[in-house]
Amino acid sequence: MKPLKPLINSLMFKLFLTIFLIIGPLIIFHIINNYYANEVIRNQVAQSNKNMLNIYMDQIDKSLEGVGNYIFQLSANTDLYFLQYHENFDLNDYEEAKIRLSNSINNQSYFYTAIDSIFLYSSSYKDFLYTQKNDENFTDRMNATDEIHDLLENKPENLREGKWNLWKGKKNYYLLYYLNIDGVYVGAWVNMNNLVKPFKYIDFGETGRALLTTSKLQPITNKKFIEDEKLDLTFKGNKFAVSGDNERFMVMKEKSSSGDFYLLALIPESEILEKLPFLQRISSVISIGAVLFLFLFIFIMRKVFLQPIKRIVSAMKKLREGDMEVRLPMNHNSTEFEVMNGTFNHMISEIKDLKINVYEEKLNLQRAELKHLQLQINPHFFLNSLNIIYNLATVKDFAIIQEMSKCLANYFRFMFRSNSYFVSLEEELKHTENYIKIQQLRFPEAINYEVEASSDLMECNIPPLVIQTIAENSIKHAFNMDEPIEIKITVKKDNEDPGFMEIKIQDTGEGFPEEVLCSLENDESLTNQEGERIGLWNVKRRLNLLYEGYAHIHFSNEQGKGATVRMKVPI
Repeated sequence: MKPLKPLINSLMFKLFLTIFLIIGPLIIFHIINNYYANEVIRNQVAQSNKNMLNIYMDQIDKSLEGVGNYIFQLSANTDLYFLQYHENFDLNDYEEAKIRLSNSINNQSYFYTAIDSIFLYSSSYKDFLYTQKNDENFTDRMNATDEIHDLLENKPENLREGKWNLWKGKKNYYLLYYLNIDGVYVGAWVNMNNLVKPFKYIDFGETGRALLTTSKLQPITNKKFIEDEKLDLTFKGNKFAVSGDNERFMVMKEKSSSGDFYLLALIPESEILEKLPFLQRISSVISIGAVLFLFLFIFIMRKVFLQPIKRIVSAMKKLREGDMEVRLPMNHNSTEFEVMNGTFNHMISEIKDLKINVYEEKLNLQRAELKHLQLQINPHFFLNSLNIIYNLATVKDFAIIQEMSKCLANYFRFMFRSNSYFVSLEEELKHTENYIKIQQLRFPEAINYEVEASSDLMECNIPPLVIQTIAENSIKHAFNMDEPIEIKITVKKDNEDPGFMEIKIQDTGEGFPEEVLCSLENDESLTNQEGERIGLWNVKRRLNLLYEGYAHIHFSNEQGKGATVRMKVPI
């Protein structure tokens, strides 16, 4: 959720949301209005065509019912008696009955135009009488006659007597009605393709059409068209459905009450939508225009408003990361953004100058503090030295006073000359040895020292008085009159990082008190009213100022060896 919060709170998101809340309802309203109008038109077209299908199907059913009634009346004709099997067969009576029956069915066929033929078939004498239409294709008529004749010869047991049956021939589907009167079949048939011929005069559009299906909605006519358009005819309900992959069609159906078949109408949806009223088209144009306006508005706002703000935000992020060279381009923008860009660039320049001034002021303060810290050591040791000479004068040891004066002269010559921030390691070590000799003159056979330093480090620079100050601290706090103190100074390259030198000062005293180690660990000042331990704090502070965190100093106690100080400074 956190990564989404800046996006949701951004100006761009709020702007887009506001525009969408204004234009969105209008677009949604027009979309719903279009959908509703389409549904109204579909329902009206469906109802109109449904009524047409109902009327036409009613006409077909009435025609089939009339034919069925005629067949029933014909079954009671006395001439059928002569077509039945008789032991005493009279050929003249048979032929006369055939002529009368043939004339009767031919005369009646003109009244029933919905069917193709009325037939009589004698299973006893294998005689087949039927009517024919002159407008039919001769080949199709003969194929249908042969198929019906073969069906009657094999006795149509699967077909229901006295009902219109849907029967599939070799090439076509037929509706067949018959009655069996003691071996004489009286009936009629119609090719299903002929039932949809009147629909060619009805306007279903360029690709629309009517078709017939079985009771399971399997197409009887227009099979290839149904397969090509991938139409699904098996929809539930009796109203309508919309189907099709290549082109959308509205499908309506009507079931026959006389036979097991459906009459369906397929109307292209494009033909329906072309009949929408003018205002409905205007509504569609408004919806599309609103969507285009939304995208156009977003594009303009992004170009004029959001991109300049984004550049300002990006520059502010770079400024927060410390990039003081970032500037906003002074290209052509709105007047307000030109003023903002100019003000921002001017502000960055002012901040950069101010930062430089502050940095220089900080450096000056650090220099002043370093001077103060170095000067802080001079009077501290100077007072101790005077105290030593005073004590030697008290015992009138003039030889030692002369040696002491010489060592003190060398000591203060170094102090007055070493007013810089760095001296060589060799000079610092000589100065430290000179200091220890002064202490040895004061306390003979009480102080011993040892110095081990790599020759290749002698010319390296270190801050002045860092080694001498720690040696002074060891003598001051570890020295006692009971046993001599030993001080060992070791300087070498750091084993882990050759770019640093390691300085180790170790004594054989009792070590640092726990409270002193705690204060040094927490970087707390060790000075008190008497100035005790000011040297250790002074060294630590100067290392931090000069090396800015790259130098390290560590204070510890080693069992059996006393206080240990390790310094790690860059070479």
